[in-house]
Amino acid sequence: MADTQTPETATGEQPVGKQVRSVRVVLLALMITMMLAMLDNMIVGTAMPTIVGELGGLEHLSWVVTAYTLATAAATPIWGKLGDMYGRKGSFMTSIVIFLIGSALSGMAQNMGELIGFRAVQGLGAGGLMVGVMAIIGDLIPPRERGKYQGMMAGVMAIAMIAGPLVGGTITDNWGWRWSFYINLPLGAVSLALISVVLHLPKKRAEARIDYLGAALLTVGITSIVLVTTWGGTEYAWSSARIMELIGIGVAALVGFVFWQTRAAEPIVPLHIFRSRNFTLMSLIGFITGFVMFGATLFLPLYQQSVQGASATNSGLLLLPMLGAMLVTSMVAGRVTTGTGRYKIFPVVGSALMIVGLYLLSTMDTGTSRLTSGVFMAVVGLGMGCLMQITMLVAQNSVEMKDMGVASSSTTLFRTLGSSFGVAIMGALFNNRVQDVMAERAGALGSEVTEQSAQLDAASLAKLPAVAREAYQHAVSAGTHSAFLLGAVVAVVALVAAVFVKEVALRSGPQKPSEGPADGTAAQAPVVEAV
Repeated sequence: MADTQTPETATGEQPVGKQVRSVRVVLLALMITMMLAMLDNMIVGTAMPTIVGELGGLEHLSWVVTAYTLATAAATPIWGKLGDMYGRKGSFMTSIVIFLIGSALSGMAQNMGELIGFRAVQGLGAGGLMVGVMAIIGDLIPPRERGKYQGMMAGVMAIAMIAGPLVGGTITDNWGWRWSFYINLPLGAVSLALISVVLHLPKKRAEARIDYLGAALLTVGITSIVLVTTWGGTEYAWSSARIMELIGIGVAALVGFVFWQTRAAEPIVPLHIFRSRNFTLMSLIGFITGFVMFGATLFLPLYQQSVQGASATNSGLLLLPMLGAMLVTSMVAGRVTTGTGRYKIFPVVGSALMIVGLYLLSTMDTGTSRLTSGVFMAVVGLGMGCLMQITMLVAQNSVEMKDMGVASSSTTLFRTLGSSFGVAIMGALFNNRVQDVMAERAGALGSEVTEQSAQLDAASLAKLPAVAREAYQHAVSAGTHSAFLLGAVVAVVALVAAVFVKEVALRSGPQKPSEGPADGTAAQAPVVEAV
């Protein structure tokens, strides 16, 4: 951080030491905010059985998560554009306030309908949290320095994924489920106070109006996609009229959105950013990383609980080999990028490791030991650690400074959509395989066991006859084999994309805001004024 500089102000140039301290305080606030965004769904997921027990409405349970996910995905690109048009600080603080309002209201919900509505409000704010963090880092830190700080952010994500279920269970057991929402309030207040006092970014005022039609079309398109991936194969058959309608609406909305973006005065997602080869490739790699990562975090605990007999209570710790490896690699990749200014090796090596790790996971069966599966998970984690933040770093540096927000939001959106597709497609493959193997091994009893759901909890599994339980363990092994093999095949696309990334050494000095991307990768200037 020593070579990060501030522009001269009316009162003269800021002392370097004071500027460095200010940036560190801002980074602390950003890490707290990112922790809020990452922890929320995992804490709430652990508390859901208790919530349903008090509020009822079991038939609407999935909407508690779906409403949040939909609102987050739809709002993400809009927050990015608002930051570019009207200033990063104001839009970021507004998103935090909306998230905290949604959290407070969710904690006060008296029935399932209210909780679903308030979760949507919370999701609207959450859409701006991750985007704001990444875009502000892009404004604060020159590209040569940015790698190590984005590596720290990847570490925060890994810690949140490990700690989320543990924290959620502790809060619910000791304070009650409402505190799984209320816990956001003090943390958010600290983040708001630090950002308000320390962060001083140039104010903006765009003359053009917000592209309301573009925002509406994009929201409809994203909502349709997420609903298709959420409902397909669970609530409705993939070939059902409802799913076909959603696909038709989604395609029509997205085609209309792309058409309108070529004519809008201030488009929500300027299509010219996709002219950069690196930006397009990183968006694709981010999509596949989301596809693989969230699929792995869904099926690995299920395999370890159902086949290896692990306790569901410590489900977050089951992923420790993968997330720990991801944390270490992210930090190393960030440091190396900062020290050398080179980055292409990481998406290439990361994609290759991800392919190998997923293939190894696909070989697990009922006799695989926890040590062996832990090593396989670590290989996947090493690969994802090379990809998580490098994709954001290269994407940000592939656009002009004025498009930093939409670059950050678009990359985040692609990763979110990738996770939706990953969970849906890998889930459908897993479910079908489990049901087939259960029918083969346990006959009518096997079909009856998995008729409602192919994913049994520990209590349901314990109640099964020995024959059915053994059949289910083989079925889960077969299901995870198919899901992870698919993930390995999909990850090949990321490797091909990484090979075509054009590397340009990152500069450590500032770049004028008027300068555009150079050879697909632009270095951005830190524009923060330190107090």
